[in-house]
Amino acid sequence: MTNEERVQTMQNTEMDGTGSLVSETIATMKGIPTREELVNRLINETLVVTFLKLNGDRRVMTCTKSFDVIPEDQRPKTTKEPKDGNITVWDTNASGWRSFKYDRVEKVEEVA
Repeated sequence: MTNEERVQTMQNTEMDGTGSLVSETIATMKGIPTREELVNRLINETLVVTFLKLNGDRRVMTCTKSFDVIPEDQRPKTTKEPKDGNITVWDTNASGWRSFKYDRVEKVEEVA
C-alpha cells in the first residue's frame, strides 16, 4: 500500500465512524495521548508538549488549560471552539495564549 493509499484509508475511516480507532492507533504509535485525553489532562495539569510548528521548527512548550494556573483576567470569556485540529493552551513561560496542531505533537511530558 502506498503512502497516498494509507492517507486515503485513514481519511475514509474518519468519515465512516471508526476515526477514534485510527486516532488511538496513531497516538499509541507516537507515544502520546489521544487528542481528547490530552485536552482533559491539560484542563487538570501543566504539561510539557513538544510539537513541530507549521514552518517545521520544533517547539517545546510548558502549557495548561487549568484555571488554577491561568490568571483570572486572562481566562477565556467564551466557549468558542478552536480551529479544527488545533488545541489552544496557556503558555506558562510566555504568559500568553498559544495554539498548536494536535497532529504535529511529538511528545507529551509531565512537568518535573
